Amino acid sequence: MEGVEFWRGLDRVARHALPAVSIAIVMILLAIPGLVPLQAGVRVGFVMASVYFWSLYRPAALPAPLVAVLGVLLDLLGASPLGLWAVLLLLEQAAMATIRRALVRRGFLMVWLVFAGFVAVLTAAEYAARAVLDLAMLPPAPILAQGIVTILIYPLLAVALIRAHRGAAAPEQA
Repeated sequence: MEGVEFWRGLDRVARHALPAVSIAIVMILLAIPGLVPLQAGVRVGFVMASVYFWSLYRPAALPAPLVAVLGVLLDLLGASPLGLWAVLLLLEQAAMATIRRALVRRGFLMVWLVFAGFVAVLTAAEYAARAVLDLAMLPPAPILAQGIVTILIYPLLAVALIRAHRGAAAPEQA
C-alpha cells in the first residue's frame, strides 16, 4: 500500500510541475542555434504565451517565484539584461490575476485579443528598457517581428496547452 501512495504522490508532483518544467525544456531547446526561424522571437513568444495561458486557466501551476526563475532563464538564453524578462513576466502574471475572472469565461478570440494587447505592452516595455540601458534608440524592426511572431504563435500553442491542461497536467486527474 505504501508503494501505491508513493507513486500517486510522484504522479501528483509531476502533474503540478509539468507547466514550469515544459516551459524550461522548450526554452532551452529553442536556444539551440538554427532550430527554428526567428528563434529569439519564438522563444520569447513561447514563454509569454505560456505564462499568459497558465495564469489564465490554472494560476497555481506557475507561482510567481517560478515565473521569475523562468524570466531569468529567458534573459540568460537570449542575452537580455538580467532580470528584464523576470520583471516583465511577473507584470504579465500580476495583470492576468486582476482580469482573470472576467477573461476566463470569454471565447478564444477575446482571449487572443487580450493576449495581443499584453504582447504590445510587454514588447514596448522591453524596447524601452533596452533603449534606456543602451542609452540609444534601437531599431524597431526586431522587436516588432518578435511581437508579431508572439501573437501569431499563440493559437498554435494554445491548442497544445489546452490538451495539457485537460490531460496529463490536470491535477484533478491524479
